[in-house]
Amino acid sequence: MNPSKQYRLGIDIGGTFTDLVLMDETTGEALSFKTPSVPSDPAQAVLNGIALLQREHGIEPSSIGYFVHGTTLGLNTVIQRSGATTGLLVTKGFRDILEIGRLRLSDPTNFYVEKIKPLVARQHVGEIDERIGVDGRVHRELDLASAEATAQKLIDEGVESLAICFMHAYRNDMHEAQLAAHIRARFPQVYVSTSSEIWPQQREYERALVTVINAYIGGQLSRYFDRLHGGMNKVGVKATLLTTKSNGGIMTAHAGAERPVETLLSGPASGAMGALQTGRMAGYDKIIGFDMGGTSVDIAIVDGDILYSTESQIGDFPVIMPTVDISSIGAGGGSVAWLDPSGVLKVGPRSAGAVPGPAAYGRGGTLPTVTDAYVRIGLYSPGRVLGGGLVLNHDLAEAALETLAGPMGLDTGAVASGILDVTTANMYAQFMPLMARKGIDPREFALLAYGGAGPGHAFLLAREVGSARVIVPRSPGTLCALGSLVTDLRRDFIRTVSADLLHREPNGLERELGVLQQQALDWLASQDTATTHRKVEMSADMRYRGQSFDLTVPFDRLDETALLEGFHAQYERIYGFSDPCAAVEITNLRVAAIGVTGKPKQSVDMTATDGRHVRKAVPVRVGKLIEDRQLVDAGYYDRSTFVAGDWFEGPAVVEAADTTVYVPAGFTVHVDAWGNLIGEPA
Repeated sequence: MNPSKQYRLGIDIGGTFTDLVLMDETTGEALSFKTPSVPSDPAQAVLNGIALLQREHGIEPSSIGYFVHGTTLGLNTVIQRSGATTGLLVTKGFRDILEIGRLRLSDPTNFYVEKIKPLVARQHVGEIDERIGVDGRVHRELDLASAEATAQKLIDEGVESLAICFMHAYRNDMHEAQLAAHIRARFPQVYVSTSSEIWPQQREYERALVTVINAYIGGQLSRYFDRLHGGMNKVGVKATLLTTKSNGGIMTAHAGAERPVETLLSGPASGAMGALQTGRMAGYDKIIGFDMGGTSVDIAIVDGDILYSTESQIGDFPVIMPTVDISSIGAGGGSVAWLDPSGVLKVGPRSAGAVPGPAAYGRGGTLPTVTDAYVRIGLYSPGRVLGGGLVLNHDLAEAALETLAGPMGLDTGAVASGILDVTTANMYAQFMPLMARKGIDPREFALLAYGGAGPGHAFLLAREVGSARVIVPRSPGTLCALGSLVTDLRRDFIRTVSADLLHREPNGLERELGVLQQQALDWLASQDTATTHRKVEMSADMRYRGQSFDLTVPFDRLDETALLEGFHAQYERIYGFSDPCAAVEITNLRVAAIGVTGKPKQSVDMTATDGRHVRKAVPVRVGKLIEDRQLVDAGYYDRSTFVAGDWFEGPAVVEAADTTVYVPAGFTVHVDAWGNLIGEPA
């Protein structure tokens, strides 16, 4: 790469490796590589990657003009419960808001299910004497002196961050804003979050929870961003530091430090955006993203555009902020295989993790995993060096599988095949109901595989669910990092409206929508990032009167008839029926502020006229592979030798620096002009 050019750098920080994608702004030429993550100092892995670019590729840090990254730091902090000691200030009488929650049991049939422990201990919840009514009127004034004393008591007990969530603050944020300003001035060392700043939506438990999460991870994320920003300045990167978000957008690191809760699912969301971009370039607008990692498989649906969800599960907690709609199914590459008391083979949910990892990693793991099964059936050539310099140990994988082979009375090859069959069956059992809930026919969609293990299992699942084709991007192992480079500025805004607002005030919805639109435009103006154009997208949460759950209906203009027609059509598509005569109510108005960023032109190989079936690829070697419990001959290909128009048939294994692609018999694969592998039933 030419060191005098300008580049974009996208980074995805994972638990084991940090993925980097450097893209030439002019030509779209991309360089992908991995560097070990540093769990004790995540920013250091990024700085190590920048140093590697300079040392081995001659890229000066000053030539990086666009810098965006995603991190799982916030997500891991919540899951591992390693955040700040957090206090919660609530309206008097609502001290147990987190303890009560929604009274939903994760497993209603289990008499021994454990109660979820809140992120804030009950003794760290302070009651504040104030009250705002459901109409937004002040019923009891805020006593600042008493509130300060309550905050002082919590801080004296070791509280480092404070969340403030008052009743009906979504209607009137006056008391929350007054108390937050007072505490920030009086106790500047304390990280403060208010529900009206983070997500002002009716539903007090969820609103309190998302505010608590923001406070819980806020201090740690702020220190991380400060450390990364200082390190970038020291090495000479002058680009604005951007971070990816759970809603598939990006924001400045400064905004991320204030609202870190928006970064919780940034990694999977970036992968989904990368899948969307890859599919569009390849000419496909109906895609199911298939991201297989060490513990589970993440599914993201693209039906013309990304689908979004207004309630996600983060560890033990529901988060009501909008995110890319990602669902976890089945087992991952590190999922452990075991026998139940009846001797039936099971896979997952337990995972070997990154450390010690599968037995084949040679890091002390002894339990048989899905990855060990891949090794045994022949997907990995002996001595092959994988991403990050890892070499899989075939003998250790064999030894781990022997622990199951003896009790089952089978050889290790049959056990490995069984593990993969069970893994695929688990995926199928969760995949098909998920598609039904989304109103999706998988036969009309392409399965786009990414992540380290995705391309190794995607064809097996596609064969079962009847997918039209399988797409493996040029660099599936770093697609999340690539996705961060093609995302736009985005922030979501919400305003809860009264169900009878239309009847009380004919122009009430227009007024509330105008407030949201102004907030969106003000936010876009505050972001120090170049955009080609800016826009707002509008939607409304609607439901039949008396229901508890909403559907989000997009609209271009606020027209009651068009809104009702859109709601009934969407309800029928999802549930199979609708009732046009029933009363419908609007619960929330939503606005998404979007600043469209410039997209670099990505390189394309047009050496083939249509990119398919021009030259039959020649395998590096032909070896033995266990497929459907039979030993068969398979071609082993080096992906770096492919050009547009190459094609081959399964059974085959494609080896690449960042992944391994397994193509079973019955599929024909061709290389398109973008370097993607497109597999279709023969």
